[in-house]
Amino acid sequence: MGGTRLLYGAMKVTVGGSLKLAFRPWVEGLEYIPAEGPAILASNHLSFSDSFFLPAVLDRKVTFIAKAEYFNTPGVKGRLTAAFFKGVGQLPVDRSGARGAGEAAIKSGMEVLERGELFGIYPEGTRSPDGRLYRGKPGGLARVALATGAPVVPVAMIDTEKIQPPGQVMPKLMRPGIRIGKPLDFSRYQGMEHDRFVLRAVTDEVMYEIMKLSGQEYVDMYATAMKRQLAEAAKAEKAAKGDKAAKGDKAEKDRVGT
Repeated sequence: MGGTRLLYGAMKVTVGGSLKLAFRPWVEGLEYIPAEGPAILASNHLSFSDSFFLPAVLDRKVTFIAKAEYFNTPGVKGRLTAAFFKGVGQLPVDRSGARGAGEAAIKSGMEVLERGELFGIYPEGTRSPDGRLYRGKPGGLARVALATGAPVVPVAMIDTEKIQPPGQVMPKLMRPGIRIGKPLDFSRYQGMEHDRFVLRAVTDEVMYEIMKLSGQEYVDMYATAMKRQLAEAAKAEKAAKGDKAAKGDKAEKDRVGT
């Protein structure tokens, strides 16, 4: 544990300091982050960099969940990647099974909070495919909040998706924003973490606060479902272009043959 703290401190100075110097992120609502004790930071998710910008502006350590692949890739590069993610406060979770991944994330979150630390989570479950805010998944966030009694602090990342859009190699130097809201207390639902209607109510309340902070358009569907739709549409478009090209080639061959 001591080694982990030292590594995090070193990364905080190097990575966090570099991000703050290069991008100069603006922050509102830092006073809502508890000075001590456990708390859940529930944020929208626009970019891979969200998990770096938020810890960079906080005095306290915040731990997020990351894919286990980042920690168990073989070779020198794999070891360096694992060390980096551990250093910036990421916890590995095996996502090979949907239910198993969810339970592992919940267990990890509870352990972080039981140590009196900050636990970061993205209720949407994945990055937004188009910059809009999607429906929150009721499992992880709500269950951890109700089981531990930790307050939920809504967080809105602003413009982080514009820094390095998909396909762009070099990041754009611009100022992203972080807007933090008042902590939400769900103690009225204590002992009801297995009631799916309560879990949905808690999640929706958090997502509403994130929407107000971020100003994003809200979409009442899961981001994972939207990503599947977009992937299927892209696949269909590619197939249609292929068919059109094949028909064009055939027509050209028939013309030359005549």
